[in-house]
Amino acid sequence: MTYRVAMDIGGTFTDVVAYDEDSGTFFAAKAPTTPGDLAEGVFASLGRAVDSPGDISFFVHGTTQGLNALLERKGARVLLLASAGMRDVYHIARGNRDRMFDLHYRKPKPLVDRCDTVEAGGRLDWRGAELEPLDEDAVRAAARRAKDEGFDAVAVSFLFSYVNPDHELLAAKILEQELGEDVVVVLSHQVAGEWREYERTSSAVLEAYTGPVVRRYLSRIEGRFTEHGLTVPVQVMQSSGGIVNASHARRHPLQTLLSGPVGGTMGGAAAAGLLGRPNAICVDMGGTSFDVSLVLDGRPDVSNEGSADGFPVLMPLVNLHTIGAGGGSLAYAEAGGLRVGPESAGAVPGPACYGRGGTRATVTDANAVLGRVDPEWFAGGHMTLDLAAARQAVGTLAGELGLDPLELAGGICEVANAKMAQAIRTLTVEHGLEPREFVLLAFGGAGPMHAVEIARELGIQEVVVPRFPGAFSAWGMLGTEVRRDLTRQFFTSGDDLDGEAMARALAALEDEALAELAEQGVPVERRRVEHVVDMRYAGQDYTLAVPLLFAAEPATDGFPATAAARFARLHERRYGHATPEAPVEFVTLRSTALGALPEITALPYAADEVAVGAAPRRQVVFDGRPHSTAVLRRERLPAGQCVYGPAIIVEATSTTVVPPDSSVTVDENGFLVIKVGASA
Repeated sequence: MTYRVAMDIGGTFTDVVAYDEDSGTFFAAKAPTTPGDLAEGVFASLGRAVDSPGDISFFVHGTTQGLNALLERKGARVLLLASAGMRDVYHIARGNRDRMFDLHYRKPKPLVDRCDTVEAGGRLDWRGAELEPLDEDAVRAAARRAKDEGFDAVAVSFLFSYVNPDHELLAAKILEQELGEDVVVVLSHQVAGEWREYERTSSAVLEAYTGPVVRRYLSRIEGRFTEHGLTVPVQVMQSSGGIVNASHARRHPLQTLLSGPVGGTMGGAAAAGLLGRPNAICVDMGGTSFDVSLVLDGRPDVSNEGSADGFPVLMPLVNLHTIGAGGGSLAYAEAGGLRVGPESAGAVPGPACYGRGGTRATVTDANAVLGRVDPEWFAGGHMTLDLAAARQAVGTLAGELGLDPLELAGGICEVANAKMAQAIRTLTVEHGLEPREFVLLAFGGAGPMHAVEIARELGIQEVVVPRFPGAFSAWGMLGTEVRRDLTRQFFTSGDDLDGEAMARALAALEDEALAELAEQGVPVERRRVEHVVDMRYAGQDYTLAVPLLFAAEPATDGFPATAAARFARLHERRYGHATPEAPVEFVTLRSTALGALPEITALPYAADEVAVGAAPRRQVVFDGRPHSTAVLRRERLPAGQCVYGPAIIVEATSTTVVPPDSSVTVDENGFLVIKVGASA
């Protein structure tokens, strides 16, 4: 047998999904993440899905190594090399305040101290023409300092390098001659070849800061897989929602920053298509974090810029909003009130009920005390929960707050649900989107346990739990495409547009993009390139990406008017207004190369044909009162079956909670479709 395998290495669990290419069936499994040696958890999880790595024909995985290094401030020590007179660009940053009414707001502390920023003479004008040659002696002095003081990486960000990279390339050549391979050199035009000096510098610093960690991890994991018999390249999920091989990811590590959670968004887009729902809110609640993303008009919500822990980054990435609210989030008392997260018990020691030495109450412990998980068949029977430890942890905190333990357990879940509902509002209500017009797609090990209550807070009427919810991010990776994104500045007003020149620039980008796909091993018949141009009204700062039909379209008659009309429609949809008669400007050309993977032809969903009696029942607490609740095995529920709450549906990777006033139906895809507030 041969398998296509996807893996998501999370903070608490490592999830794997395997597709058997011979039988057309899927397998999902999970094992605890092992922070001391990630490979241990990786192979434990993999061994539950496939017999041998040698049977794998395609392997892709998502990693949070770079993101964790950033969040925990455990990245590389970086020296920043800037143009003369521009030393403070990175520290001055922008003058805007993200939280207008927060009196205690502080900008994130820069990843590079001001004393670790050095200047080099040399100047280009805005067209890229050289005004002053690069001061090579200053670059060599920077290299000596990097070597003498033990810097791990050097980020180079010169003025107007996105137009003419010659100075940065020359600096890189000098640095590599002086430093060898011991120090990573990052060039801003290769990370983000776009205008806006601070954002480009920030992107380069982020890659330099996280890059060495990611490179070491990828080299180590590739080596371990080779030792275990894997014969195909290791593929890595990108923040944009596409995949690349590990060799490319080592050269461009920043593109893996959101590697893990993005798989869930791509799976959400595929699931939305199967459901016939063009708009979906994807919520991924794992052991450590809660990630929210959107599917709009059937496509993942991808932006050409974003932020990572408060630092701007210029690259295509799925719009994700993440908060510290997961099954392992710790509950605690503060100023006489109950707080939940963002601190997590992680994989070690984990929640108290895991029996690994944890003593503090978590969200998972609260669910265990309320009876909402099956202690004998947790994680597909691979774990048995210690209910006594969970009750002790919750009881200890309840004593501090003067509450009954069951009352506190319910409160822990309610506080966590309120935080997660607010995270969803950040991506919807705050952007003019009405959550009630979306379906809530819930996954992650803990997502289906809380989904209905979160939906209730937002007025959402329908919740969908896909197959393999605890490993859904991995499932989403199996159906993604190889992706490469290229950009080129092309600033001109609509009246002055040279359509032929724009078409030539796009053709050059297309050739480069197709060559990138060839390097990734994508067959010719599976390659395609999509183009957009960033446009804005004259005098505006930020832009909208306007799709182009083909690379040569700008050379056709009437293109400026056509593009302006498209821009106006997009502006109307995004901001609620447009000014069609106003002059427009073209700013940036973007080409995305996509390489399709072989199609997956999975068998239709079918329940296990196992003769069973009446479903067991147990007491589960809802709204402070115990209810006699059916405990069902998901794999035994046939398509079309409807179950009225209360019910607990258990499976290998997650648990779905259906409260008393809701009902759940199994659709033809094997998805659980929950009608919120629809009871018998």
